[in-house]
Amino acid sequence: MRPTAQRSWREALVIYLRPPVITMLFLGFSAGLPFLLVFSTLSAWLRSSDVEVAAIGFFSWIGILYSIKFFWAPVVDRLALPIMTRVFGQRRGWMLCAQAMIAAGLIGLSSLEAHLNLTLVAIFALLVAFGSATQDITIDAFRIESAEDDVQAAMASTYIIGYRSGLLAAGAGALYIADLVSWEVAYLSMAALVGVGALTALVRPEPQRSSLTVQLIHEPRVRSFIRNSRDRPKPLRRLQAWAIGAIICPFTDFFTRHRHKALWLLVFVAVFRISDLSMAAMANPLYIDLGFSLSTIANVTNVFGIAMSIGGGILGGLLVARYGIGPILILGAGIVAVTNLLFALLAVSGANTPMLVMTIVGDNLSNGLASTVFIAFLSSLTSRAYTATQYALFSSLMTLPGKFIGGFSGIVVDTQGYVAFFILASLLGIPAIILAWRVHRDRELLPASSAKAGTS
Repeated sequence: MRPTAQRSWREALVIYLRPPVITMLFLGFSAGLPFLLVFSTLSAWLRSSDVEVAAIGFFSWIGILYSIKFFWAPVVDRLALPIMTRVFGQRRGWMLCAQAMIAAGLIGLSSLEAHLNLTLVAIFALLVAFGSATQDITIDAFRIESAEDDVQAAMASTYIIGYRSGLLAAGAGALYIADLVSWEVAYLSMAALVGVGALTALVRPEPQRSSLTVQLIHEPRVRSFIRNSRDRPKPLRRLQAWAIGAIICPFTDFFTRHRHKALWLLVFVAVFRISDLSMAAMANPLYIDLGFSLSTIANVTNVFGIAMSIGGGILGGLLVARYGIGPILILGAGIVAVTNLLFALLAVSGANTPMLVMTIVGDNLSNGLASTVFIAFLSSLTSRAYTATQYALFSSLMTLPGKFIGGFSGIVVDTQGYVAFFILASLLGIPAIILAWRVHRDRELLPASSAKAGTS
């Protein structure tokens, strides 16, 4: 087929000036801020407070909330909050509610002596994690509903920039404050920064979407249930109709739209990030075993890592805007697999700082680019009627296989060594490349605007 028209580079850059795209910079910051505060930053606080390492290990289970958020996504998608939904709308109301939970949890943590109140630390950390996962659900839905498909990659790009900035604030920023003042002040300062997301939610308009009643009435399964259940009590009928529309229909909608392609699309979602997620847990042990100092690791991973992640996100957004999602999906899957080989080269190079810099640059640049294009692709798969539920399912499916395999990474390193492990992790990326090529060839799976931006 003949190539169709492409955007110019100027047209691709102008997308970044649109208000919905700029909005995601601040909402991305709000999403990234709480993540480290219940993971590495919390672990550092607990250890510096002389909490036993064994006890600290149990706190890592808090992260499971992020991987099972699809369980309560239908509630966030469809249930109206008293007063909040009427005043702010479905998305902004839930977003503000989630941010209030995050702030309350951080304020609670700031009031504790960690080693004397481990139970309360766990409770407040769970509140922060639950609020953070809920906020992720609402921000993803807000992003998808706020603009058309051809803007989603640029929005994903600015979201990643904001997210990395939030991680920097919650990581290095919180550690600096704790070192100079106290952990209590550090967590209180982080609670104040939640206001960035709250102010954004208050300033930006609610995305346009059909009311819940209208959406339910247009669902064939809901209409069929209403016709066949007239003998049941009205409150029970309403509850059951809501459950069908909120829980069952998002899944049946996906399989109805994609039919026989649905299963391999879900496989593609599951394997796209499996190469980098499966090896992530062994990166820091590799650096330490090679003899790099902690300060060198911190400086290189923070300075070059975050800068390259942001650069990769921007580059990914520009490439998708100019060439479309399809070819950049293949590029993203390919470079993620290839850059894992840099870790194998580092393993045989020893404590070689230039090689460490090259590895960090390549790994983070590829991850930033791949994340941007994949977020755009998942957004295009998501039905506007079920944004929160379907995207939460996709994002959970995207991370679970890699995290599960990563749990066995230490065993592979112990038996086979670092070089063999990172080569194996790279090979795990081959299915993603093959499936990305299949997606690129199937124009029905790509948004029309993306296909137009690329070639056919």
